[in-house]
Amino acid sequence: MFDLDRFVADCRAALREKPAQRAVRETVAQAVADPAAAIGALGEPKRGEIVKLHQSADLTVINVVWAPHFMVMPHNHKMWVVIGVYTGREDNLFWRRVKGAPSGRIEAASAQALGAKDAVLLGRDIIHSVVNPIPRLSGAIHVYGGDFFAQPRNEWDSETLCEGPFDPQRQMRRFEEANALNARTR
Repeated sequence: MFDLDRFVADCRAALREKPAQRAVRETVAQAVADPAAAIGALGEPKRGEIVKLHQSADLTVINVVWAPHFMVMPHNHKMWVVIGVYTGREDNLFWRRVKGAPSGRIEAASAQALGAKDAVLLGRDIIHSVVNPIPRLSGAIHVYGGDFFAQPRNEWDSETLCEGPFDPQRQMRRFEEANALNARTR
């Protein structure tokens, strides 16, 4: 049975292990190994959203629910993150900086599709975009090795692929626009 308080305590304990990121990945993998238990503890996804479950200087745990066909533009975190999918899909496109290109341009480098029960560790320097490619809500637990909400980070324009500062208000508007679109198409 998935218990949120126990999960956060296990993630905090994993931070003391070497390497901490891999220990956290194992903790997240165990949590999403039983998707029904995760849904029982977190609730059945009803709308696209980011829900803060734990926040401290060295660890942030959030529940991310992606609206159907939702896409997040390329961005970085400037800290490692472990993503564990408990329902649906989360497809990640990984990007790399183009050497010598102006404005911090990036180009696609690789991709990884994650489904229920998958857990992956992304390093602190990863640039990725996320797509929920399916016509239903997808949910994932994201565990960050730092304070996700306090860390300044960057995003890249979807059209020009040029770098700029991450705008959290714009991101929340995108979630609400996706929820509105999902409500109209049901």
